[in-house]
Amino acid sequence: MKKTLFRLIVILFILFCANEINSQEKEDLFTLISKEDKQIELLPERIVFTQSLLWGKNGLLRKTGISPLNIENREKELKIRKTMLTVHQVIGYVTLASMVAQGIIGGKLYNGQDDLYKTHKTMGSIVNIGYFTGAGLSLFAPPPLINKKVRGLNSIKAHKMLATLHFTAMVATNYYKDKNKDSHKAAAYTAFASYATAVLVIKF
Repeated sequence: MKKTLFRLIVILFILFCANEINSQEKEDLFTLISKEDKQIELLPERIVFTQSLLWGKNGLLRKTGISPLNIENREKELKIRKTMLTVHQVIGYVTLASMVAQGIIGGKLYNGQDDLYKTHKTMGSIVNIGYFTGAGLSLFAPPPLINKKVRGLNSIKAHKMLATLHFTAMVATNYYKDKNKDSHKAAAYTAFASYATAVLVIKF
């Protein structure tokens, strides 16, 4: 099991590095500010609710004066966004590997290896910390400079739709863990399948 998990982590690390090399070839979003007219809208028309709470025109960071809405601060915010989403991606790979390990441990536990109960519970906590930390980094990151609505299905839309599914499944997994073994198992498998697919679609 340890060898399988190690190989999986190595593969995920290679995929992440390949993505980072590719992303470096693309222009950073914050550089668009200096190239556009000074009348450019500093916030996109569409902002996720959680982002609006902090970074919207009337968001907490605007009202408190911590980060007034201006070009200089938006440049800083877009750098913060890039860092947060990069960490989100790294945590995503680690969480996926943890989910695989948890699935293996859980399978053995369901097959009668009761001595793995504490290990299963500990790994569950690791998965939860990784998952919800990663989700928070994505949900509360500063908004992009541009967030236009694109017609049709693409990798970003698929990733977001799958995020809704695996978030719901993760909540259900935790809710049923001490209440209904079958529902807990079904929710866990749903969370893993949709989470793994979400990672794959954003890569390819």
